[in-house]
Amino acid sequence: MQSMKLLAAGVAALALVAGAARADEVVTVYSADGLHDGTPNWYQTQFDAFTKATGITVQYVEGGSGGVVERVAKEQSNPQADVLVTLPPFIMKAASDGLLQAYTPAGADQIAPEQKDPNGTYEALVNNFTCFIYNGSLGDAPKSFDDLLNAKFKGKIQYSTPGQAGDGTAVMIEVIHAYGGKDQAFDYFKKLQENNVGPSASTGKLTALVNKGELYVANGDLQMNMAQMADNPNIHVFWPAGPDGKRSAFALPYYIGLVKGAPHADNGKKLIDFLLSKDAQSTVSSIALGVPVRMDVKPTDKAATALRDAMSGVEIWTPDWNAVLKDLQGDAARWHDATGS
Repeated sequence: MQSMKLLAAGVAALALVAGAARADEVVTVYSADGLHDGTPNWYQTQFDAFTKATGITVQYVEGGSGGVVERVAKEQSNPQADVLVTLPPFIMKAASDGLLQAYTPAGADQIAPEQKDPNGTYEALVNNFTCFIYNGSLGDAPKSFDDLLNAKFKGKIQYSTPGQAGDGTAVMIEVIHAYGGKDQAFDYFKKLQENNVGPSASTGKLTALVNKGELYVANGDLQMNMAQMADNPNIHVFWPAGPDGKRSAFALPYYIGLVKGAPHADNGKKLIDFLLSKDAQSTVSSIALGVPVRMDVKPTDKAATALRDAMSGVEIWTPDWNAVLKDLQGDAARWHDATGS
């Protein structure tokens, strides 16, 4: 009887050890939406390849760009995420708030200096650009931001919330740029509110609404929307012109960083290395419909050509992200005041 008890205890102990080992074979990613869209999608393709190569299972949590950073912040005393992927300026906020730890991935020398944090806490993962989408079955795209004020769009426009969603924050930044100042931009947002459905924490969920015609126009980003087109055939990307008649957009990369206090930091480092590897980056355009960040990866596939063609005639500019982050809270509050949202 005693030997049976010892055997049972030994089996139980072995089970605990095995369970602990399995628990260590995971990595948790908190990510802004976009890279998990489409079938197949880039994230799942790479996660599956990573698990096959390493035996490490990827646990994936998705949210708005600001939402995933807020979640990491709330969990600071007991971190749950290992890797954070989000858009600017939220990745900069995560770094400035001490939510990330420095790590230099393999191949980081192939990423342009302006796409890396000087302190080493994050790097660009997939290059992307701001855009808008409309339901193509309804005719041509609106030509300008002012066109969106037309009464025919009442209750048919929605954009994600500035200060909460990365793409929504990009709308605010783009309108300020297009109208040449904040006073003019927030006056525009006040007028646009007549047609706006209301706030949205996430941009990705707006695509299906545009595709079905429940919305005519929404905001987005080029990579996500191009990836969604196969499942949402009515959506088309466009860039409305400002008062000067120019259509413009700015780079809005997905950035990746290692979470401070990550419970599986070594696994997080392995995943970051894997996603930034030449092999993984070589599939960014063909699967994700994004632009690779490695300078030694120059895609020529149909998707890469389609991305270039879509942006023909669109002026690319670069925000001062330090200034954006510094003013973000005040600008978001001003947007709320202007829209009553």
